Amino acid sequence: MPIVALIEIDLWQVIVWPILALIVGFIVGFFVARKLIQREMEKNPPISEAAIRAMFMSMGRKPSEAQIKATMNAMKKANK
Repeated sequence: MPIVALIEIDLWQVIVWPILALIVGFIVGFFVARKLIQREMEKNPPISEAAIRAMFMSMGRKPSEAQIKATMNAMKKANK
């Protein structure tokens, strides 16, 4: 007498369950990846005050603190 019982699976179950699993996996993966990327962008913004200061210095200008703050505010407004 075999230990493993035979399981009867219909053809529609063989087709539907993997497709359903893929759809649910894509949806869950999308939201998890989105949350991780948002958290990473908050921790490490793509452009910081140091990067703006370096950009001004590479153009041969010594920026004032007001210019750096104005540039940061303009970048934040553009991202919203």
